[in-house]
Amino acid sequence: MRSLAVLNQHIITCTACPRLVTYRQAVAQEKRRQYREWTYWGRPVPGFGDPAARLYVLGLAPAAHGGNRTGRIFTGDRSGDWLYEALHHFGFANQATSTHRDDGLALSDCYIGATVRCAPPDNKPMPEEFERCRPFVREELRLLQKMRVVVVLGKIAFDHYLKACREEGRMLPSPLPTFGHGTVYRLPWHVTLVGSYHPSQQNTFTGKLTKPMFHAVFTLAKSAIEQD
Repeated sequence: MRSLAVLNQHIITCTACPRLVTYRQAVAQEKRRQYREWTYWGRPVPGFGDPAARLYVLGLAPAAHGGNRTGRIFTGDRSGDWLYEALHHFGFANQATSTHRDDGLALSDCYIGATVRCAPPDNKPMPEEFERCRPFVREELRLLQKMRVVVVLGKIAFDHYLKACREEGRMLPSPLPTFGHGTVYRLPWHVTLVGSYHPSQQNTFTGKLTKPMFHAVFTLAKSAIEQD
């Protein structure tokens, strides 16, 4: 079994999805006007956090000018602003902002991953790209041996978390858990699964997801950890 550090080095060098390789490299070359001075990461984005974490947060994929620019998951975009503010509020992060890889951010008792590790065009990975990337999620689930709670951001990530568990030989409950914001499932392998709307601009700008709603998810997660 590899360590998370070794796994992350393997993630960074992955070139399994030609469409994603072409796109992330093109974005890194073209850049966005306000980031002209940046040297974009332009590679797959590894997981980030505490190897002894009891909380695992699973998102969709890096943003083209967020994680693909900064090289850290949920860093440098509006979704990350929401996520790290919440993690800081509940004691999982030492600061409420995440702007670049060397900004001093550290997570405690929390690890963050994504179902796809390269920024996809239109933020929409193809089915085969999810399939090629899922082994990374599966290995994170194996390596995070103290994990007790999983917060899944969005229905797509929710579904792919369950697929990863099935592929790991976990006996899923029947009926199968269904996604909803604030849903909580106690899974047979002593992990609590919590669903949340993704803190995307589409959800936060329209009010589908509000700060109190998002904080409520981490209230549930924190309570489940403390009660375990």
